[in-house]
Amino acid sequence: MQDPENEHVFLERVFDDLFPICRSITGPGLEKSLAYLGQFMPLSVTKIPSGTPVFDWVTPPEWHFTSAKLWGPDGQLICDAGKNNLHVVNYSEPVDTEIALEELQPFLHSLPALPDAIPYVTSYYNRTWGFCLSHKQRQALMPGHYRVKIESCFKEDGGVPFAQTLLQGDSEREILLSSYLCHPSLANNELSGPLVLLGLYRRLLKWPKRRFSYRFVLNPETIGSLCFLSEHYQHLKQHLEAGLILTCLGGPATKLRYKASKRADSLFDQYIKRLAERDAWEMIPFTPLGGSDERQYCAPGFNLPMGQVARTAYGSYQGYHTSLDDKQFMTIEAVVDSIDQLEKLLLDIEIAGKALNLRPFGEPQLGKRGLYPNMNSPLNRKTSSDSLLDGRQELNAILTILSDSDGKTTMIEIADKLNLPLSALQEVIEKLEVHQLVSFNSGRTL
Repeated sequence: MQDPENEHVFLERVFDDLFPICRSITGPGLEKSLAYLGQFMPLSVTKIPSGTPVFDWVTPPEWHFTSAKLWGPDGQLICDAGKNNLHVVNYSEPVDTEIALEELQPFLHSLPALPDAIPYVTSYYNRTWGFCLSHKQRQALMPGHYRVKIESCFKEDGGVPFAQTLLQGDSEREILLSSYLCHPSLANNELSGPLVLLGLYRRLLKWPKRRFSYRFVLNPETIGSLCFLSEHYQHLKQHLEAGLILTCLGGPATKLRYKASKRADSLFDQYIKRLAERDAWEMIPFTPLGGSDERQYCAPGFNLPMGQVARTAYGSYQGYHTSLDDKQFMTIEAVVDSIDQLEKLLLDIEIAGKALNLRPFGEPQLGKRGLYPNMNSPLNRKTSSDSLLDGRQELNAILTILSDSDGKTTMIEIADKLNLPLSALQEVIEKLEVHQLVSFNSGRTL
């Protein structure tokens, strides 16, 4: 477990370093951000060349952005992407001209309902340009001619990068944890996911045992996940146990919300349903109407067991996709709490799967392993061992786990049968593993 104070300081520094970078779905800002995070987790970066067909998409040219400024008729600087990179429409083409206010208006973007906010606007696949500003600022614009200068270019020999690393476990079965990195200067909607991903990597790296292998992926949203799938779908189809898209995990809500996979049958789907029934989590069904990269993983051609986790979710707060989504709204304390809750979930998922009894022909002799009382009399009938007085609960758990570990029944189902929380079985399962009585990694059934 990380020292909370040191972890907080570390993640705050990472946030402060990443927030000012002008990111997009391609280009130097994105690659700089991946390289920065690569200092703390060993990321391997793959770049799919621009112009490559990726399923029904084609990877776009790489956007290289330098600056964007808008001056008023009096020469006053109105928008400067150097001060806030939301001021420029992401993927703007270059322009250097003077233009009358009435001609400029179609290229300006503001939000009347949020008059103090600068909106985040993109145009990845349709060449245009534009500026984003607060509605108050826009209403104050005077008639006259405005100077527009956007310095950018498109590189056809560029590409779409994605990055990944693998923490190997005892099994080739993988848990995939993914987040996106492509929005400029947004906090909850952009950086909370990668911060939680990084925090989980650092936590899991210190686990003494990992039953699953854990794959960590960072990509630009949508096109980046499709690029990753184009390279790794066959591997995932064979090895993926379940996965989570991490997004919007730094807002003020206290409870995590899980969006199920389309299949609704993964370990996360099954287990978080039970957590939601106990009001520990919120859970919603899969929908393609909004969300993040789970829409790609759960598309019918893939139909992978990928859910999504959020805290203060996209669309549920006023500042979504605006300059109001800043460090005051997204707190590092909330990010650390999300890491805590997700680490606990993953520790439970470690023992949630299908175990196999390695001594299935009759009950194994538990007494010689210290798992059953060697002195059997009416006085110790309720005791599961010579030293542990637990009302026979541990022995009941041992016997039920051994009886039902057929490689087809999940430990979630066994915990239900015992009327115990899954986490209560952790110590019992570890004892059975030490004595080589059960295995989660055999891949066999009885």
